[in-house]
Amino acid sequence: MNCDQKSCAACQSGAQKKSREELISCKLSRIRNKILVMSGKGGVGKSSISCYLAMGLAQKGFQVGLLDTDLHGPSIPRMFGLSGSLDITPEREIIPYAYKPNLKIVSIESLVEDRDSAIIWRGPLKHGVITQFLADCKWDDLDFLVIDSPPGTGDEAQTVAKLVSDARALIVTTPQEVALADVRKSINFCRKVDLRILGLVENMSGLFCPHCNQFIPIFLTGGGRRTSDAMKVEFLGTLPFDPEVVARGDSGTPLVEENGNRPFTKALGEFTENVLKKLGEQAGG
Repeated sequence: MNCDQKSCAACQSGAQKKSREELISCKLSRIRNKILVMSGKGGVGKSSISCYLAMGLAQKGFQVGLLDTDLHGPSIPRMFGLSGSLDITPEREIIPYAYKPNLKIVSIESLVEDRDSAIIWRGPLKHGVITQFLADCKWDDLDFLVIDSPPGTGDEAQTVAKLVSDARALIVTTPQEVALADVRKSINFCRKVDLRILGLVENMSGLFCPHCNQFIPIFLTGGGRRTSDAMKVEFLGTLPFDPEVVARGDSGTPLVEENGNRPFTKALGEFTENVLKKLGEQAGG
């Protein structure tokens, strides 16, 4: 049953009187789908996938939140061109960035004074910050919460798996074997902690040359699908490498709504549709 803020005792009681677990339960009950974006290793474009999945879902009319839990290397604000601190309500709730009317974003980078400072935290502090994001952010009603996590199966992924029990894991890989070996570890992690797996997406599957428009396999092709078949998880699609996507990420202007004929944009649309089909959702919220 979803939380009704007007009648929910946990929502109406004072902040000191309600437990974090009650707050998180209330907040998460207003979010229909939670997607934890994971990768076995760094450098596979996990944050880009989080960014573009959130953008793709918002473009289809859904209410979307994007939570950056990569505490040591947050990149989501820069990819969206966001800067400055987040505001706080009189009730001490964190107000997410409103990138669009239906896309809200929260990142640890928005809560530190120097965005280039190193965050040197261990497990308990990481757990506390992620708990605060889930309990104290004013997400309101969402169709999707996309959670970007750091590489591997460390504290951040374990915290989300524990606190967001109905989350689905979206696992990102690139085609080469060194990435796929770590992906298999991520899949086994999900199974050990009872985190349901949404599926696997293969990023940087190849390059469509902007000059000759021919496909160039940067790595060996087909590794993502072979791994999904072997590990018995859903294969949700492939996304090609596009230099324009990299440039837009650096400039804080994500590439989604324009250049709809680009191979990347077409592949993103197919990937987003596959995610919606797997979750039984229809565009338009």
